[in-house]
Amino acid sequence: MPFHEMFEPDGSIRPCYAEVQNWVERTGIAGLNRRMDEAEAIFRRIGITFAVYGEGGDPERLIPFDLLPRIFTGQEWRVLDKGIRQRARALNAFLHDVYHRGEIVKAGIMPADIIYRNSAYLAEMADFTPPGKVYSHIVGIDIVRTGPTRFEVLEDNCRTPSGVSYMLENREIMTRMFPELFAQGVVAPVDDYPAELLKSLKEVAPPACKGDPVVVVLTPGSLNSAYYEHSFLADLMGVELVEPADLFVDDDRVWMKTTLGPKAVDVIYRRIDDEYIDPLVFRPDSLLGVPGIFNVYRNGGVTLASAPGSGIADDKAVYIYVPEMIRFYLGEQPILDNIQTWQCGKPDECAYVLENLHDLVAKEVHGSGGYGMLIGPKSTKDEIAAYADRIRANPGEFIAQPTLDLSTVPTLGPAAVVGRHADFRPYCLVGKQIRLVPGGLTRVALTEGSLVVNSSQGGGVKDTWVLQD
Repeated sequence: MPFHEMFEPDGSIRPCYAEVQNWVERTGIAGLNRRMDEAEAIFRRIGITFAVYGEGGDPERLIPFDLLPRIFTGQEWRVLDKGIRQRARALNAFLHDVYHRGEIVKAGIMPADIIYRNSAYLAEMADFTPPGKVYSHIVGIDIVRTGPTRFEVLEDNCRTPSGVSYMLENREIMTRMFPELFAQGVVAPVDDYPAELLKSLKEVAPPACKGDPVVVVLTPGSLNSAYYEHSFLADLMGVELVEPADLFVDDDRVWMKTTLGPKAVDVIYRRIDDEYIDPLVFRPDSLLGVPGIFNVYRNGGVTLASAPGSGIADDKAVYIYVPEMIRFYLGEQPILDNIQTWQCGKPDECAYVLENLHDLVAKEVHGSGGYGMLIGPKSTKDEIAAYADRIRANPGEFIAQPTLDLSTVPTLGPAAVVGRHADFRPYCLVGKQIRLVPGGLTRVALTEGSLVVNSSQGGGVKDTWVLQD
């Protein structure tokens, strides 16, 4: 049986969940479900929606919100905090290395092919150092719990990890609907995240910046699935939300069009993919880019956060080597373990995967959002055979992992509190300092037995509490 985070092995309530259990008993399941309906109405009224490209149906779909919080004790958080910060430091050191001397390859720790032949590696970034040597300014690390004291990293997100608006809005909803639960001040706050993000972005202003840095959030536009988050973060930071047409390049600076005339921009928190950012350097057919912006970036006239090319650190084949990165760059032992992973690009490991595919989870190394994966125990023989053919055709494009005994968290069902599998994404901010608010986004698989928590695959979200000692 997987570890249920609300219960001790003997079935008693863990002390950290005692107040939640009392609240459930006082309010009753029917009362909690009424509150769920109220929460959904609030989410829809303020526009917290998530569209999925290529789907029919409701383009203004809500991510389901679950009312019962996921709780970490102060002691658990201290371990997570240290491990997350350590990983963010190592990933940024790796990115600097692979775009410069490539010492980790020269040392024989990582093969050159998975870096330099990877589509996420941008040769245009070679020998360039972003301000502060920071490549990934917001590092989202997906963590799963597999036992009372065991946390493991599922994957890293170094480009533009999404979902932080749900972390903030989930807390806002919970505080508004259940102020008595927060009255004692035992739950650590997360509402200073936007201020901490703005501090981090200002700390990496480019050499051309004089005075207080001007920061903007760059969005592809209102049709993007995460547009709400883009506008939400810009509003909370008190900075402008801009689309590509609002920016132009002149005299080796990036300028924003305003009613008072052009205004120089120093730091751009971009939510546009690398290949679309500048049609003069990358895709010439891009309508989302700002012509000339990449050269301004290389010449020190603007900072792009995160740096183009930082996606190489997201790759699932690269993920395997993060523990070695920690040892190599930091001289430390990893605090958070990776999940055991087999590389199908290695013949012996590929043979093992093909033989045991029915028991494993197989993934595309460039995949994201829960797409392109196979969960062996949940798949038919025909699905397994078809996926095996894909692996044989391009083994280097796949990895495999064991089917994990993920912990379950208390989730509100129609008639009772039930256990559902979940993961956790904290958002680590990297500037001159590393900042981490005590919390993050818990994503929960709402279908019984499902291991897929991604919002794009029907998962939900819930508030995450870190208890203050």
